[in-house]
Amino acid sequence: MDQRNYNSGDEDPTVAKKQSNVLPLYGNERSMNLNPLILTNIQSSHYFKVNLYELKTYHEVVDEIYYKVSHLEPWEKGSRRTSGQTGMCGGVRGVGAGGIVSTAYCLLYKLFTLKLTRKQLNGLITHCDSPYIRALGFMYIRYVLPPSNLLEWYEDYLEDEEELDVKAGGGQTMVMGQILRQWLVKLEWFSTLFPRIPVPIQQKIQKYLEERFPPQAVQAAQERARDDRRFERERPVREDLRNNFLRDDRDRRDDPAPINRRDRNREEHERRDRPHRERSRSPNRNKHRHHNRDRDGKHREERFRGGKGRY
Repeated sequence: MDQRNYNSGDEDPTVAKKQSNVLPLYGNERSMNLNPLILTNIQSSHYFKVNLYELKTYHEVVDEIYYKVSHLEPWEKGSRRTSGQTGMCGGVRGVGAGGIVSTAYCLLYKLFTLKLTRKQLNGLITHCDSPYIRALGFMYIRYVLPPSNLLEWYEDYLEDEEELDVKAGGGQTMVMGQILRQWLVKLEWFSTLFPRIPVPIQQKIQKYLEERFPPQAVQAAQERARDDRRFERERPVREDLRNNFLRDDRDRRDDPAPINRRDRNREEHERRDRPHRERSRSPNRNKHRHHNRDRDGKHREERFRGGKGRY
């Protein structure tokens, strides 16, 4: 009876729990929906074939991300040439001339080969050691999971304020929430494309973002965050200028007769050169000079006479 009921549809709770931990895959289960050129460069790179081949566990790959990833571009800085290419071979399509594929994308594909579970993916996006570990977790979601699940995964992190530099070589700092909102509404990411989101799902995502983040509120929040970051960067400079001003003002108050710096330097030079000028104007000095000149003339005359007598 129990066996018949089990076979007729009742599920073992342990089996159901294990199945819920398995993530559904979307699109091409071999390429991870990556651009073919990027995938080819990953699979043929020495770093992926040798260094990452030795990493067998999830935790080893996470440690590698912590130490090696410093940006989120698919190509390393200056390694790819797209000048003169147009149309489908343009840089935005990522199908032109190849280059050195980035460490970030090699590790992203390595995570795909491990077939992450739901628990492991949650561990990535909530990791506290490095924002790049979290970013690769969110990028894994964007490439691998069904588009209908994107908002479910991203929803709690759309206002995340953790900063990271996404550009190869540095120079483009973004906050995590801004990155996720961009990935939900745009296909382009530097020189590659994310998987396309079906139109009905894209419209639903767009409506949700407009209701939660009105355009004016989004712009105001971005400007406020930018001003706050600029204030934090400039605060040490302002403190130094303020301290120098207070020091100069205190010096002016302590000095009963403030003197211009140029006048002070001129007086210093005059005081230093005064003894020299006094010596040059001394009558004794001129007298000794004329005396020495007369004595030298007398000696020359005596030598002349002596020499003439000998001849």
